[in-house]
Amino acid sequence: MMRVELRQAGTDQLLEQLELDEVPFPGRWLAVGERSFLVMQRHHRYQLRNGLYELETVALQVKAEHQPAEARLWQGRWVIGDPNCRFNARTPLLRCAVLPEGPCLRCGHFEPAS
Repeated sequence: MMRVELRQAGTDQLLEQLELDEVPFPGRWLAVGERSFLVMQRHHRYQLRNGLYELETVALQVKAEHQPAEARLWQGRWVIGDPNCRFNARTPLLRCAVLPEGPCLRCGHFEPAS
């Protein structure tokens, strides 16, 4: 188990402390009870003990956000919309350049990625 701090991205305000078996990487969603967060950054905090640095906590910079229904795991990371479209941003933050609000379903600008 690892001690994890959830901190608001941009302000670094401590939102919550918890123990997790697996600490999520940036670009992943984390559900905590009824709330969900998008992990933006991950920082490791070490403490010097007996002349050695030991990992003390992991601070996650998070943004409170519900995981969109169109989010899907693609090549080991989360993306919003259809990653097979040329215009898809392939990130969990932005769907695409042409129609950022979506939806991808029935979009007239769809072009297969090369």
